Amino acid sequence: MSEGTELGRFLRARRQQVRPEDVGLPAGTGIRRTPGLRREELATLAGVSVDYYARLERGRETRPSPAVVNALGEVLRLSPDELKRLHELVALAAGHVPAPCAGPSRTVRDSVRLLLETLRPAPAYVVSRTNDLLATNRPGLRLFPGITDWPEERRNATRYMFLHPMGRKLYRDWEQLAAHSAAHLRAIAGADPDMPELAQLVGELVVKSPEFARLWERYDVRARGGGQKHFQHPEVGSMRLDFEVMAIFHTDGQRLVTYQAPPGTPDHDAMLLLDMASPEDAALPEAAPR
Repeated sequence: MSEGTELGRFLRARRQQVRPEDVGLPAGTGIRRTPGLRREELATLAGVSVDYYARLERGRETRPSPAVVNALGEVLRLSPDELKRLHELVALAAGHVPAPCAGPSRTVRDSVRLLLETLRPAPAYVVSRTNDLLATNRPGLRLFPGITDWPEERRNATRYMFLHPMGRKLYRDWEQLAAHSAAHLRAIAGADPDMPELAQLVGELVVKSPEFARLWERYDVRARGGGQKHFQHPEVGSMRLDFEVMAIFHTDGQRLVTYQAPPGTPDHDAMLLLDMASPEDAALPEAAPR
């Protein structure tokens, strides 16, 4: 489907992830030539002709009605984020290109930098819309062991997860977090599909990380605002930290990420150790203003 539209590629990728039994169809006894639903099965369940649906996947039909889009989303078992992405792709295929976003500012307000410090000893940092690390407090920087080996302009949470030698070792639940990370970038792409910094990051990750390339082709879409991560940190050991992601108003998509653990728990004690700088890392720089 490389010759098709992004809408067609999305539909095909999602169709291949739905099993017949997921939508009440018999699995059958023979070997299916393609994974997931057949085109005719999806078309029948969504209430459209097979020819019409085939034209959608091939990029020859670009203006399905909202009702058809919603019906496809229901059969494909799309989440709200994924259904939103499908509507965005339909609008793009129809030529309704969103106004380009302004180039992202990498300047973090002084008040936000002060907030990072007041959150200590909890790890906290500010990321751009594509997860570049723009500012951190000390435990937030030490949460990513080895990231200071990279120049500041390459310090990106998603790049770290897939390309840094410590990325896979740091996260105990790496496979799940990696899938969420790729799906989050897909969600970002819906707002501005031609975002230069996103295209550059995705291009690098697709070339250098087979795991990311595989996840990117799944077309999962998931905006994430919080959860829990299980770290196996080389300095402080195992710790499970809850995290929250909060948008910073009047910025170009900057978000504040904070971590915490219940006081008196081993996880909280491990978190506190991140804020206890040893002499050799007392000079570690925090992200400088841009």
